Amino acid sequence: TYHQNKIIMKKLLYVVLGLIALFFIVAAIAPKDYSVVRSVEIDQPNEVVFEYIKSLKNQDNFSTWMTMDPDMKKTYTGQDGTVGFTSRWESTNEDVGVGEQEITNIIEGERIDFELRFEKPWESTSPAWMSTESLDSTKTKVVWAFEGHMPFPMNMMLLFYNMDEMLGKDLQEGLNNLKEIL
Repeated sequence: TYHQNKIIMKKLLYVVLGLIALFFIVAAIAPKDYSVVRSVEIDQPNEVVFEYIKSLKNQDNFSTWMTMDPDMKKTYTGQDGTVGFTSRWESTNEDVGVGEQEITNIIEGERIDFELRFEKPWESTSPAWMSTESLDSTKTKVVWAFEGHMPFPMNMMLLFYNMDEMLGKDLQEGLNNLKEIL
C-alpha cells in the first residue's frame, strides 16, 4: 500500500512534469507575431481620403474601438496630422482600456504609421498603419493594418485565438464606417 502509493505519486509527478515540458516546447515553437490587414474602396479622390485619415482625431468618427465607450477620457498632444502627434484614451471598459497612439511616420498621400501603446488591461506596444492608393481619379483603396507580438510563453494564446478574425472584424467595421463618412 505504501509502496503502491509511492509508485502512483511518482507516475503522477512524471505526467505533470511531462505536461509542463510539453507546454514549454509548444510555446517555444508557436508563432509570436501576428498581422491583421483589411481594406476598402472609397468613392473619393486619394487626396480627400488621405487628408481625412491623416488626422488621428478623425478616428473617433470611424474606429470601432472609439465608439465602445462614449465616456472615455481623451487627450491630445502635438499638432494633429503630423509626426509626433499623440492621442491618449482612458476607459474603464476592458475592451478599450488605457493607452495612446502616436503618429510615427507620414508619406504624404500614401501612408501614415502609428505606434499603439497599450497600458491596460495589459501592456504592449504594436505598430499599425493606414495607406491609400488611387485606383482612378475618383476611387481610393484604403488599407488598415495592425501588427502584434506575444512574448514567450504568452504566445501560446495565438494557438487558441484567431487574432486575424478577432481584430479583423473591428478593422473592417472601422473601414466600412470610414467609407460611409466619406
